[in-house]
Amino acid sequence: MYEQVSHSLLNEILIELAPELGNQELRHFYTRLGANFYSIHSLFHLLYGDRVDFKEQMVYLVETLARRYLKRAPALRESDLAREKDYNWFLNQKWVGMALYCDRFADDLQGLRTNLPYLQDLGVNLLHVMPMLDCPPGNSDGGYAVRDFKRIDPRFGSTEEVAALATTLRLREMLLVLDVVVNHTSDEHEWARRARKGEKKYQDYYYIFPDREMPDLYEETMPEIFPATAPGNFTWDAAMGKWVMTVFNNYQWDLNYRNPAVLIEMIDIILFWTNQGADILRMDAVAFLWKKVGSVCQNEREAHLLLQLMKDCCQVTAPGVLFIAEAIVAPGEISKYFGEDAINAKECEIAYNATLMALLWDAVATKNAAVLSQGIKSLPNKLERATWLNYVRCHDDIGLGFDDNDIRVAGYEPGPHRRFILDYFTGHFAGSIARGLPFGENPKTGDARISGSLASLVGLEVAQETQDEAAIDAAIKTIVLLHSVILSFGGIPLLYYGDAVGTLNSLEYLADPAKAADNRWMNRSNFNWSKAEKRHVNGTVEQRIFSALKKMITLRKEITAFADFDNRQLLNVDNPNLLVYSRTDPHNNRNRVLVVGNFNDAEQPLPIAALRPLGFFQQAGMKDLCSGERLAVENDAVVLPALSCYWLTD
Repeated sequence: MYEQVSHSLLNEILIELAPELGNQELRHFYTRLGANFYSIHSLFHLLYGDRVDFKEQMVYLVETLARRYLKRAPALRESDLAREKDYNWFLNQKWVGMALYCDRFADDLQGLRTNLPYLQDLGVNLLHVMPMLDCPPGNSDGGYAVRDFKRIDPRFGSTEEVAALATTLRLREMLLVLDVVVNHTSDEHEWARRARKGEKKYQDYYYIFPDREMPDLYEETMPEIFPATAPGNFTWDAAMGKWVMTVFNNYQWDLNYRNPAVLIEMIDIILFWTNQGADILRMDAVAFLWKKVGSVCQNEREAHLLLQLMKDCCQVTAPGVLFIAEAIVAPGEISKYFGEDAINAKECEIAYNATLMALLWDAVATKNAAVLSQGIKSLPNKLERATWLNYVRCHDDIGLGFDDNDIRVAGYEPGPHRRFILDYFTGHFAGSIARGLPFGENPKTGDARISGSLASLVGLEVAQETQDEAAIDAAIKTIVLLHSVILSFGGIPLLYYGDAVGTLNSLEYLADPAKAADNRWMNRSNFNWSKAEKRHVNGTVEQRIFSALKKMITLRKEITAFADFDNRQLLNVDNPNLLVYSRTDPHNNRNRVLVVGNFNDAEQPLPIAALRPLGFFQQAGMKDLCSGERLAVENDAVVLPALSCYWLTD
């Protein structure tokens, strides 16, 4: 019965829109709308069905989808059709990503296009350009406090240049990833300015209250995101004379998705950027989309409904575009952002594997893989048509968000163990070679996260200062080892700009008052092109790192077992210092790779008795695909050098 009502409403809406749409070619649009409308209507009704303007808002939503479809370029429509046919295209092992800041990598969009050969030299074919939208100078939060969602900051270029970048990337068989900040706006956004002037329509776009009654109720259960620099979750706006919810910084106003107009505005923004040529959209801070008194205001059921709606609407207008869930949440929560369908991702096809990232850093500090291996066992299952985004470093801090029980199973106590990890990477542990800083310290709990570049955190900065060649070698091996895991684990590996040439911490941010209080800028340095040129000079640190990563990336693209089809098996070996797993080509079981990583700073034996029944080491040894060498078996074990990584095959 409900389905009949849904289709009846669809017919009414299409009749209303017909005069405006005219004789445009809408065959594919109508087909996709018909296929997705029941879901769209059901979700919209769940969220907004009790509103008197429900039908009016539904008409406006469908009109928005149609108008964006009409503006979609023919080349993008062709891409949509191709990806609908090859719907698992993004699970292929050929994709390797890099995240970078346009201005810090190459000044502007023109410079970025000019320097694409650097990325191609490394083997990168998926480019995540960090936010470039118009933000207030000084209160930009690195691009995440948006003043205008459809305007590029003139420092970078123009919207037309984004479209030109997308076209160039398409010709090079590369993908473009752009951010959409869905949770909040800058307090200088037009909606906020009009709300501040007293316009009720726009005050309803945010969580705005005349007194502290409701804010205090929310604060009872809401955690603080930046307790040191932005305590609390509400800010008093003197011009408006009211309190506004500001979960992140006091200049970032949280959007109120209880208002359907906010959702439709955001869907229009999403489709605007798909029409500029984005292949993938990174949905920022999705865990925070729905606020509810009495809860932590994260991971609410309604947040998932909103993401499903956004995805269904995108399926109508730009079905070839994927979503990334930027949800840095507990391991048990993250897989929910794929959706609840048994196979297909109904929210986001890709999610950040923040747990794996944190586990890798645990292994670096402890010099063993005990927590890492246990944490991998506990990683939630993904859907068939979904994948992880695996990374070692990014623009943000490192949070130690792995499960307490995994720490206990590995033989540690959670509290002291996390304190050790934090102390190790921030230089407060005797003998530590890491150069990081604590970020977001909570004076009430003592909790903190970690800032710092990859190279400085693994000891390269200290090693180069002391000119310790052995320590330099160990740091380089650690960088390669960490990337070996994300390149072979299953999912899309995402490198961070600068890491392939050993970029160290930068303290330039301290001279900028707008950045000095945020030490994450330490790992957001300006790319050093002179340093990058050293990748061509044999024996330099830059060449040793770059060439090793380039070789692994090249091999990854050739190894069909590395495609992400739930084909990873974690293997138990009698040595806690080693991470061991197999990857198997689902279409040919004989195509298998044994991935082995030694996280200890001493050589370690790999016992092979438990591996032989699984089909490994049936002959004298196995060949390492990275070096071409065959590992010899002695006394029923293979000796692995310190901080080494192998991709082994018969």
